[in-house]
Amino acid sequence: MLTPSEDERFVLSQEVPTPIGAPHSAAGLEQDTEIAARQLGQLELIWIRFRRHKFALIGATVIGLLILMAVFAPIISPESPLGYNYMASNVPPRWTWPWNHDWRYVMGSDTNGHALLMWIAYGARVSLAVGMFSALLTSVIGIILGGIAGYYGGWTDTIIMRATDVVLTLPFLPLIILLSYYVTGGNWVLIVLIFGLLGWPGVARLIRSYYLSFTRQEFTEAARAVGVSDARIIFRHILPNALSPVIVSTTLAVAGFIVAEAAIDFLGVGIRWPSVSWGLALSNSQNYFGVGNWWWTVFPGLFILITVLAINFMGDGLRDALDVRSRAGE
Repeated sequence: MLTPSEDERFVLSQEVPTPIGAPHSAAGLEQDTEIAARQLGQLELIWIRFRRHKFALIGATVIGLLILMAVFAPIISPESPLGYNYMASNVPPRWTWPWNHDWRYVMGSDTNGHALLMWIAYGARVSLAVGMFSALLTSVIGIILGGIAGYYGGWTDTIIMRATDVVLTLPFLPLIILLSYYVTGGNWVLIVLIFGLLGWPGVARLIRSYYLSFTRQEFTEAARAVGVSDARIIFRHILPNALSPVIVSTTLAVAGFIVAEAAIDFLGVGIRWPSVSWGLALSNSQNYFGVGNWWWTVFPGLFILITVLAINFMGDGLRDALDVRSRAGE
């Protein structure tokens, strides 16, 4: 009889007791229960391993709540980023009930009367979008170039890898500061393009290493023998086998791009008004932190910290869940 520790692909679905009075075998060795087992799919196995990682579950829950906050920002903070309310400028946060001011100012307000809650809710839209789409773009470019290089090899591999080396030698932060200042004009879509065009080499090298090992294996040779096209072999036969580390890498890259976007915003060359982001909120706070308006810096910085930690926790959980050799939590 299989047990969960012996074979993770089977789950004990129910225990059926033997009816009272049912005859036993002559040897008396038959068990009184029957175990019904069913085979688990790959996604079920990944979920079982992922949910063992408690911090990963917490991280995924936090990211889900942040995404909901970004989607429902107009409901959470009906105030428009373009509005001004000088009568409520520099309101410190108050958490006593009932509030003697508008509940939207629970985190305080800036010198223009903009609630910090507005900065956090609407800023989540830009900050999360930049992080997620930048990581997705780097993965797509890296998969295409790394897959082609690893599959074909030869001069194709040489050209792509030398181009990868050139991009890797470029100073990332100074270059995105320069390009953001002269090219983007504060447009977050252009910032995503810059991040994607500069961040793909790591994924390309990772994918190439897997393709080099899978290209000459039996299932690839069999696909070639029956006339399957190279593009289909690259993206339908080999890619699923190399996708697990890319998923983990992409997840962790989201946190890095959120921090990078906040950095260029803080330096004044990233997102610009009337768009709002967590980094822009930090940039606007630097002139007022020294006069006691601590909430301008604390709340945007706190949300960046929470988001980055949640993404890293989730990435650790995905790494364990997608590793078939992992037995985390057993």
